[in-house]
Amino acid sequence: MTDSVYEELDVPEVINATGTKTRIGGSLIRPEAADAMRRAAEGFARISDLQARASELIEDVTGAEAGYVASGASACMTLAAAACIAGDDLSAMASLPDTEGLADEIVVPRTHRTGYDHAYRVAGAELVDVGANDAYLGTGSENTELWEIDAAIGEDTAAVAYVQKAYTTPPLDAVVEVAHDNDVPVIVDAAAELPPVENLERFVDLGVDLVAFSGGKAIRGPQTTGILAGREDLIRSAALQHLDMHAAEDAYVPPEGVIDTEELPGVPRQGIGRGMKVGKEELVGMIRALELFVEEDHEARTAEWRARAERIAGELAEEPALSTSVTAAEKTDVAPTVPVTVDENEAPVTTAELVRGLREETPRIFVGADELDEGRFTINPMCLPDEQVEYVLERIRARL
Repeated sequence: MTDSVYEELDVPEVINATGTKTRIGGSLIRPEAADAMRRAAEGFARISDLQARASELIEDVTGAEAGYVASGASACMTLAAAACIAGDDLSAMASLPDTEGLADEIVVPRTHRTGYDHAYRVAGAELVDVGANDAYLGTGSENTELWEIDAAIGEDTAAVAYVQKAYTTPPLDAVVEVAHDNDVPVIVDAAAELPPVENLERFVDLGVDLVAFSGGKAIRGPQTTGILAGREDLIRSAALQHLDMHAAEDAYVPPEGVIDTEELPGVPRQGIGRGMKVGKEELVGMIRALELFVEEDHEARTAEWRARAERIAGELAEEPALSTSVTAAEKTDVAPTVPVTVDENEAPVTTAELVRGLREETPRIFVGADELDEGRFTINPMCLPDEQVEYVLERIRARL
């Protein structure tokens, strides 16, 4: 291992064999984006002007009417909920998260409920989950039927929320149709759904009103950025609840591409998104990273990940206590992944002990730990360069 700033700070460095996890810093910022951030730190620009430029780029790459950048996909989800609840009503914006007198319900299929939907509740939304877990009973019925979403929509409904994964149902296009038949917008959490790059346009093409992507995962922008794309009126509401509006009305001149002052009765108060602000450096880094992401050869990158995954799977399969496979991109992963099953009757440690032990080393090694109850961990090659692969394999062997 080489010297690093973390060593200078006496903080253990991490070898990332688990993918773009926020808890260990997401992904590696593209060098060109990091350089742009350094240059941005040498001067000043009005944040709203940078947001207007980001919006233009997001429009170009997603096909949406407008776009916006906040401090992560979760922040974008909060702003999305706030936009759907408050619309263009400055008084409503000033009251959030108090939603008295406002339509504040967000309908969510029960199997789409996750810890991340707390982001909606931050804005004052009340989540109304519908459906059941019938598909897991083997009865042939669906977890959530479209009629259940339709029946849950009423005068207090602000939006329908959807989490995009390969396994989520009902189909998104059908959910959009039901919501729009009731004049209700649809918010999609697609934080980790890049690549493929086509997903940037897919959700807008399906008619989704707002979609949130992480800027710090495969796009490889700053970890503290997220992209919100969608309807112009809702993006405008998000901007009004996020930007620093501490200005005299006569001197209030926001960018026309983001906010139309002629449609406003005055200057908005500090909104619920104030704590989700993005600095000039992060905005510049996000813009540059997104430009590079859409230009990237994603087939070549996927082939690189696949080759690395197959090497890892092949070498670990030689260990008597381990069995491996290589999966295609699925579930929560956008890269080929190596599930590693531990024969705990053969191994001197349990799967949990192995994973925890790796995390306690210096440098720390993080592997995927979502399937410990099944005696399995995973290795994701996205953030694991070839020069670190042998070290990870060596440390796993040592603990066996």
